[in-house]
Amino acid sequence: MYGTVYVMDLTVEACGLTKRYGKMQALAGVDLAVERGTVLGLLGPNGAGKTTAVRILTTLLRPDGGSARIAGFDVVTQAAQVRYRVGLVGQHAAVDEILSGRQNLQLFGRLYHLPTALARTRADVLLHRFGLADTGSRPVGTYSGGMRRRLDLATSLIRAPEVLFLDEPTAGLDPHSRNEVWAAVRALVTDGTTIVLSTQYLEETDQLADQVCVLDHGQVIAHGPPERLKSALGGARVDVVVTRAGQLEDAAATVAAATGGPVETDRDARRVSTRVTDPARALTAVVRALDAAGVDARDVGVRRPTLDEVFLHLTGTPTTDEQESRA
Repeated sequence: MYGTVYVMDLTVEACGLTKRYGKMQALAGVDLAVERGTVLGLLGPNGAGKTTAVRILTTLLRPDGGSARIAGFDVVTQAAQVRYRVGLVGQHAAVDEILSGRQNLQLFGRLYHLPTALARTRADVLLHRFGLADTGSRPVGTYSGGMRRRLDLATSLIRAPEVLFLDEPTAGLDPHSRNEVWAAVRALVTDGTTIVLSTQYLEETDQLADQVCVLDHGQVIAHGPPERLKSALGGARVDVVVTRAGQLEDAAATVAAATGGPVETDRDARRVSTRVTDPARALTAVVRALDAAGVDARDVGVRRPTLDEVFLHLTGTPTTDEQESRA
């Protein structure tokens, strides 16, 4: 499926993974390949199989069929070696609010059977690494959401895993806290950590992922770099937002004539949109045509396809961001 990618230095490999819960087929032959020191964005609507795939890759669940290897070790027959090499950060921070940040890290170090002195050293290193050194002595209950997630990331790295699995790492965070977590993830990748990011936030994937794998009904329906998936939708679009709803039809006719292509109309947003192959030339033609036709445009611009549009095109399901905006 991935051609020559298997000659690369892969940290995560899966071939034909299947899993069934009663009559429900959660995974139906999933292939994955993640190169060392990169981020794979694992996308899909609810029930697509993302969580099942992550549980299998982290040895929390046995597959019914197929195989998977982490850092060269089989997730079924060499589960202990796999667990030693992976970290898992779930949707909710798994830290004790009564303990301080430093105490939490030391506790996790001892749970991983690190010597006491080494656990203390690792705790101090990670507090500095994630910008928590000044607050390491404070109870975690006083931390902001972003600080807690950064501490959660730190606890998963107490033993320096080769592969880190992140399940909705910024769910429920405000934009500032989300940016803090993204910065921490980028730093991990720079240091050589391989990351599998399971999320429904498409902006997050666009910001962080080197490769994207879209799951739907337990199958891989698309795989590749974000830019390639977006380009597959047909390139850039010219959008026109009119000031008055009554001019929407005139704007649509004008844009169609100026670009020679079909247009899409969103009455709620008072927007006309069309795909173009030469954005600069099309934008100039549209602006001149609108002016000549006397159409009052509030905004005219070029935009590229988004991962949200790719996701909707592939699965027919709005993303979490779209669902929230419609609520």
